[in-house]
Amino acid sequence: MAEIVRMPKMSDTMTEGVVAKWHKKVGDPVKSGELVAEIETDKATMEFESYQEGVLLYRGVEEGKAAPVNGVLAILGKAGEDYKALLASETAAIAEPAPAPKEAAAVPVAATAPTAKKEVAAPAPEAKAAPAPAVSAPATSSDDRMKASPLARRLANEKGVDLSKVMGSGNDGRIVKRDIDWFKPGMSVQSAGTFSNAITEESYDEIAVSQMRKTIAKRLAESKFTAPHFYLTIEVDMDNAISARESINAVTGSKVSFNDFVIKAVAASLRQHPKINSSWLGDKIRVNHHVHIGVAVAVEDGLLVPVVRFADSKSLREINAEVKEYAKKAKEKKLQPSDWEGNTFTISNLGMYGIEEFTAIINPPDACILAIGGIQQRPVVKNNQIVAGNVMKVTLSCDHRVVDGVSGSEFLRTFKGLLENPVVLLGQASI
Repeated sequence: MAEIVRMPKMSDTMTEGVVAKWHKKVGDPVKSGELVAEIETDKATMEFESYQEGVLLYRGVEEGKAAPVNGVLAILGKAGEDYKALLASETAAIAEPAPAPKEAAAVPVAATAPTAKKEVAAPAPEAKAAPAPAVSAPATSSDDRMKASPLARRLANEKGVDLSKVMGSGNDGRIVKRDIDWFKPGMSVQSAGTFSNAITEESYDEIAVSQMRKTIAKRLAESKFTAPHFYLTIEVDMDNAISARESINAVTGSKVSFNDFVIKAVAASLRQHPKINSSWLGDKIRVNHHVHIGVAVAVEDGLLVPVVRFADSKSLREINAEVKEYAKKAKEKKLQPSDWEGNTFTISNLGMYGIEEFTAIINPPDACILAIGGIQQRPVVKNNQIVAGNVMKVTLSCDHRVVDGVSGSEFLRTFKGLLENPVVLLGQASI
């Protein structure tokens, strides 16, 4: 008997999924545990394996299109079986409005908007081509040696785009998805950016919002407008941390980063100030005894926050290796839900981009997030003398429902003390 295969909920925040690629065609047999499709969630592209068996009679979502969680993804059954009645009953059930409660007063309520139909903008005339993205470096002429993300390569192959004619806007000239989306026939590495090709007429591209960007917009808007944020900023003298890092890397041959020092110092500080390691649950506050630190990682479509679990019990090198592995998996869209769930505190570091100071929006359900600026060299006063020093500004965003100003200030004072005296920090665990 034919049965419906529904769009699975593959992450805690997923509301709809995009079919990135089908691995089965209509008429193909499907076994339990067999790969059927790749589904793009709000955080990663994940493989969907069927737990049902039969012949694929119907595919309910085209590649590149979205369907809500529990929507019809496919229909399996016996070869030649009529599935149209089943599909019609499913469609009718969705279309039938829920009965209104009897004698209920008309009160406006927030409703979930229906899944918007994605519109593909018609290609503009060549004279009105949208400008190419900013160029980091020209791509090489060989596809085999081209710096391009796996997704960009697949899209280029599907669209018949020659990668040697595409300019990369990613790190070190790497070609990413947006470069393929924005590529127009006739563009080339040689011609782009010259004055003869300057845009003199108004034009634009409209790009569909990705699942990840939708979730970022929803969750952070809820956080910003629901949690009463307040901010505490402090300067940290990084001279001793710089010396400690140089010594560690020279002796061990490692490449421990300042971000690893920050994670370790935050973890140790949370152990001393458990109020900061808390969550708002509406009618109660959860004070977490474990320290799971979310580390914001920038990816092509937005931001992911993999979690370093039990960070207070890990050494600098263990933290370094784990964060590097997470960053690699995030860029390749290979993170799993278990990698990004369960954070009790979050760190966002923009120091490597030259940002001196910023404020971050709290990442639910955390009560706080720490924004890390870059290390700046400037005059400081030491022993009543003005000397050159290295300082780093950090800003703690706090949910005032959970954390008060004094609690946040005490946490920052401990954090500052540990980074300014790394011997104390490193004495708590092996390097």
